[in-house]
Formats: sequence, C-alpha cells, structure tokens
Amino acid sequence: MPGFPQAAPIEGLVGGLLIGLAAAIMLLGNGRIAGVSGLFARALAISPGKTPRQLAWAFIIGLPIGAGLVELVVGVNANFPTPAVLLIAGAVVGFGTQLGSGCTSGHGICGLSRLSKRSVFATLTFMSAGVITVTMMRLLGLSP
Repeated sequence: MPGFPQAAPIEGLVGGLLIGLAAAIMLLGNGRIAGVSGLFARALAISPGKTPRQLAWAFIIGLPIGAGLVELVVGVNANFPTPAVLLIAGAVVGFGTQLGSGCTSGHGICGLSRLSKRSVFATLTFMSAGVITVTMMRLLGLSP
C-alpha cells in the first residue's frame, strides 16, 4: 500500500509484547489497569482515580515519546494526520470510550486478560466495527 509503512509480523509481535509488558507492569506494580482513556482522564483530573496523577501523566506522555523513539530507531515515517484530524478523531474516540465504559487498551488488553465478560463483548464490538470500516473504505476506494 503506497503511503503507509508495511509492518512485518515480527514488528507486530514485538509491539504486542511491549504493550502487554506495560500493562503487566502497571497492574503488578501499581494494582491499576493500563486503560489509556482512564489514565488520560486522571492526568487531567477529569475523573477521580486511585492512580497518582504523576504516574498517569508519565504514562500518557510516554506514548508519543515511545512512538517517536521507534520512528527514530527503525526509521519508519508514521505520516501522522493533521492536528485538526487528530482533534476530531480524539473527540470521537473519547465519546466512544465514554459510551463503552473504557477504551481498547482497557478492554482489549487488560479486560480480556482478566476474563471480564464486559470486556469480551466490548472487544468483539470494536474489532467488528474496525473490520467493517476498513472493508467498506477499501470497497469504496477510500483507503490505500
């Protein structure tokens, strides 16, 4: 696909292992779920939480820094969208997170590993929606 970097299976495996490691460290070290939306709300003090604000900020700030480091080391250009698109996408994701009582990281990584029925349903829902969206975009010629 032109315009998008092609990830090899090994990179996906390493990325998945690192995400799982971060979630495990957060749960074992702090006793809290590594749900990004909850940590973001805690960092901004939108919702009271048991996670210290400093830890929430460190986790949130570490996400783009980690992506930037990978880009520098591996040399992959992520081709980030414009700030306006990011803001709109962030608002839509925030709405979905509130509607689904958690985000993909909270449900898909942490919730599934705890065998939460609500997380299984939420993960099936957002994965199905993603597959349908990508399929429709490709059929309509809107995706590379």
